[in-house]
Amino acid sequence: MIRNLLIRGMVAGLVAGLISFGFARGFGEPSVARAIAFEEQHEHAQAPAHDHHDEAAAAQSHSHGDDEELVSRDTQAGLGLLTGVVVFGTALGGIFSLIFALAYGRLGSLHARGTSVLLALIGFVSVALVPFIKYPPNPPAVGNAETIGPRTALFFGMVAISIVGAVFAVYAQRRLQARRGNWNAALIAAAGYVVLMVIAQVALPSVDEVPADFSASLLWNFRLTAVGIQALIWATLGLLFGALASRELERPAARRMAAA
Repeated sequence: MIRNLLIRGMVAGLVAGLISFGFARGFGEPSVARAIAFEEQHEHAQAPAHDHHDEAAAAQSHSHGDDEELVSRDTQAGLGLLTGVVVFGTALGGIFSLIFALAYGRLGSLHARGTSVLLALIGFVSVALVPFIKYPPNPPAVGNAETIGPRTALFFGMVAISIVGAVFAVYAQRRLQARRGNWNAALIAAAGYVVLMVIAQVALPSVDEVPADFSASLLWNFRLTAVGIQALIWATLGLLFGALASRELERPAARRMAAA
């Protein structure tokens, strides 16, 4: 059964990746192109004046740099983006199916579709939304290259804290539901998760490296697209995998009951 669920999870993740690629291509790439143009214009404006010899040398160096470019911008925005999103979606779908197999039947009376949607909602909030609030992604031209290591570590640290908090909330809800009821137990667990995330948001250092002259609308559109891609991936996983898992888990049992 786990093998069949894993295959269905990867298929759902593949479809989620393809849908997210179309969204990213249509709505995200224009913002990236504008950010790159801003970066090039900003660097050109800050470049010091050179004599003719220096300008010729710089032009020759730039020409060599262009010749040595491994991946063109068109490839990055097309095949590169498609490959990255599809591989990410497929891998995420496989992991999601394994988590579903562990959680199925342990989340109250939820059937396969309900379990899948609930897990997708928890995954989106804990893996994408909460870390996004603290450390939102930035387009090109935003951020110091020397701080990319610490910024990446802080982001994944926030993701880890959020996932641990979500797992603890689910565990607390299961322990409390016998005494408090499903609704009250869910509210208490959710409140505990929110409190933990607020503490983490306040305790972790903030990162703000957006240039003062960077377009606020461009930054907003880029970040909105980034969280939209995550929402599409998780929503597709929850809905599509739920339908596929339901066919695997519940229809054979219904047929056996009908035969009996």
